[in-house]
Amino acid sequence: MRAVIQRVLNASVAIDGVVKSQIDQGLLVFLCIEDADSQEDIEWLSGKISRLRIFNDVEGVMNLSVQDVDGEILLVSQFTLHASTKKGNRPSFIQAAKPDIAIPLYKQFIQQLESDFGKNIQTGEFGADMRIELVNDGPITIIIDSKKRE
Repeated sequence: MRAVIQRVLNASVAIDGVVKSQIDQGLLVFLCIEDADSQEDIEWLSGKISRLRIFNDVEGVMNLSVQDVDGEILLVSQFTLHASTKKGNRPSFIQAAKPDIAIPLYKQFIQQLESDFGKNIQTGEFGADMRIELVNDGPITIIIDSKKRE
């Protein structure tokens, strides 16, 4: 699994011009699933996201998690995070899992993240053409890959 995590002041996802989900201060997480992902990847990445200390404490040091600041999480599936541009100019998405594998893992990830986070999260819609709006705070953007454990 690969995730791009952005600390945001607010974010929303719209489908066909209708806002499906929105959050105020928190994390906007783009998630891509590959065929080799397992429950172990789900648990590791979910724990990492919910405990990632990228919010400022009273001294202005990134020392607090989204839980510590009572923030929110918006999770959006994005298969393009596994794009390969090694050959030619047209990206290959062969490493990204097909929907029959990705959808069940995505749903499991939502459940795990809600459990680790301690409250419900907001989501996009798997496979939909979505419009994302966000105000990045910092800017803080972190990329995490469960296979590399970084």
